Amino acid sequence: MAVEEKDPVSGQKTTGHEWNGIKELDTPVPLGILIFIVVTHVWALLWWVLMPTFPLGTTYTKGILDTDQRKIVEQDLTEAQAQRAARMRAIETSSYEDILANEDLMKLVRTTGHQLFGDNCAACHGADGRGRANYPDLTDEDWLWGGGPEKIAETMKIGINSTHQNTRVAQMPAFGRDAILDRNQVTNVGTYVQSLSDPAVSTAQNIEQMKAGREIFLTTCAACHGEDGKGNREVGAPNLTDQHWVYGGDLQTIINTIHGGRQGHMPTWDERLSPAEIKILSLYVASLGTKQP
Repeated sequence: MAVEEKDPVSGQKTTGHEWNGIKELDTPVPLGILIFIVVTHVWALLWWVLMPTFPLGTTYTKGILDTDQRKIVEQDLTEAQAQRAARMRAIETSSYEDILANEDLMKLVRTTGHQLFGDNCAACHGADGRGRANYPDLTDEDWLWGGGPEKIAETMKIGINSTHQNTRVAQMPAFGRDAILDRNQVTNVGTYVQSLSDPAVSTAQNIEQMKAGREIFLTTCAACHGEDGKGNREVGAPNLTDQHWVYGGDLQTIINTIHGGRQGHMPTWDERLSPAEIKILSLYVASLGTKQP
């Protein structure tokens, strides 16, 4: 029979195991740990009974509570889609004024509009709507065809120089390339056009050139851009008196535009987007140019 040995310091019995002079004490497992282990096992057993838990080949235990997270997610998605569908119908059937006055619908416009813009418009107009080289800035409130939601929606539906049968048609003739104006006339009218947005161009040195350019402008350009150069939204002719330019407002770019002409293009979205999506996107685009407090 083995003789029990006690540790002289702690008074605890030893197990008889010794490593390099260190003897192992035969101490019991702390009560707290035992309680934790028991509670953990009981909880695991209850969870196994109540919830979908244990794999069984091609299936699993369903649990008596019949709680299925996949069903919950599917149900949540179905409810969200139903709510969204109702709001989309409300947007499609409501006037722009009613939508703007309804904060719940405008929340959908802001969130869905941002996504639609990123998916369909940002490639040309930039993610922030500020445009890129040869593509208009949609935030400057300077519009070729009108910046109200209705006008924007119409432009989106039929496009500009697009395949739609009712497309907006916009083209600036190539006055120099097609020999409508000679080189000096192109330069003169280009200098005059630049002076409309940049008064510093009007100097004593080029006053005669500008006078000649104005005469050409009145006979050649005013039909679209107006005698004052402020443009005409009915034909998509831009305002030449401000600082907003699609292709550039320096003299050489203006001369290039007059010489070679310009023909913008915007596809029709009538078949790619639903009426509600076009209305949402037109409201969102219109808001880009709204000065926020």
